[in-house]
Amino acid sequence: MSKPVVSIVMGSDSDLPVMQHAADILTEFEIPFELDIVSAHRTPDKMVVFAKKAHKRGIKVIIAGAGGAAHLPGMIASLTPLPVIGVPVKSGSNTTEGWDSILSILQMPGGVPVATVAVNGAKNAGLLAVQILGASDRKIRNKMVDYKTSLKEDVEKKSEGIKKG
Repeated sequence: MSKPVVSIVMGSDSDLPVMQHAADILTEFEIPFELDIVSAHRTPDKMVVFAKKAHKRGIKVIIAGAGGAAHLPGMIASLTPLPVIGVPVKSGSNTTEGWDSILSILQMPGGVPVATVAVNGAKNAGLLAVQILGASDRKIRNKMVDYKTSLKEDVEKKSEGIKKG
């Protein structure tokens, strides 16, 4: 397997069912990635080392998912020169419907950007990572063009199916 260029991290193993969707997209596009648990609150030293060294290991994009207070994406973004895509994860017993997570990730101070997708939107995080990589890699960009064409064709096929009844 090739050296990973995308890192998918999450605050807890309970986030894996959501974050797996990013991994699935990267697998579909044949983008090498790594997957790990890095908690901003429970393993802050690991998080700091990860964030500061990711670019030195060849990582080009980081996808960070977190629920609850959701500090992981922002903390990583504060420590790395790489683009960070934040995935707010709706916690299982969370009565705030994931709003705590989305606001924690979305409301970053100036100078510390985090691209933020919808609550549980790891699929779109994976696609955004592909698009970021495709900006400088024609092969990846062409795969994204094909993917978008397939989305259009799927909708057209479904539209025809509905019309035929």
